[in-house]
Amino acid sequence: MGASKTAHFTDNQNEIATLAKALGHPARIAILDYLISVERCICGDIVNELPLAQPTVSQHLKELKNAGLIKGTIEGNAICYCVDENTLQKLTNYLNKISESILKRTNCC
Repeated sequence: MGASKTAHFTDNQNEIATLAKALGHPARIAILDYLISVERCICGDIVNELPLAQPTVSQHLKELKNAGLIKGTIEGNAICYCVDENTLQKLTNYLNKISESILKRTNCC
């Protein structure tokens, strides 16, 4: 197995790839959808919203947090999660850049 070649790409390219990888599982999309829909930080309710075991949900939350898509703060003995607006804005900017580029094309296969 070859070594990772992430050093050959820009910081932005690596960051977008990390975000895309974190979004690559439907459970993580469901978690983000839920966090967006409640419009506030959630402490512990996420497990009740998904058809997954608590350890599985925790692992998906960890992946989303490591990618920077969500933030977690400790309140008592619980961790409260919410969407990280700054990271979502970076992703939005990137996707808008792609959309604008495609719309400008006049000749494409």
